[in-house]
Amino acid sequence: MKQKISNIWKENMAFEADVDGFKITLDAEEAVGGENRGPRPKALTLVSLAGCTSMDVISILKKMRVVPEYFNVEVEGELTEEHPKYYHSIHVKYIFRGKDLPMEKLEKAVSLSEDRYCGVSVLLSKGAKLTSEIVVE
Repeated sequence: MKQKISNIWKENMAFEADVDGFKITLDAEEAVGGENRGPRPKALTLVSLAGCTSMDVISILKKMRVVPEYFNVEVEGELTEEHPKYYHSIHVKYIFRGKDLPMEKLEKAVSLSEDRYCGVSVLLSKGAKLTSEIVVE
C-alpha cells in the first residue's frame, strides 16, 4: 500500500500539507523567516506517534472490554544539538483515568501497540531511544 501527501509552498516559510483531503498549515518561527502560523514538521512526528499508539491502545482495550473515562498520550522528544537535528530520545506517557482499569490489561495494550502494531513507533525506534510509562490517575 502506498500513501501520497502534497506539501504546497504558500509564502515565506509557510506550506500547506494535504493529507487525505485534510489541510495542515506548517510554518517556521519568526526568527528563521516564518510567521508562526502552524506547527513545525518535527513536532508533527511526535503527533504521529501519539496518534498511532493512542488509536492502537484504545482499539485493543475495547476488545478487552476495558474503556477508560479519560485517556491521553503525552510525547516528549529531545533533539540533538547539531544539525541535522533529530529526536534522539522520545518518551511516551500513557495517562488513564477511570474505574476498573486492570494494570495488566493496560500494560498489554501498550506493549502490543509499541512492539507490534504502531508503525510510527517501530520506525522511530530505529533512530531514537523510545521509552514509555503508564500513569493511572
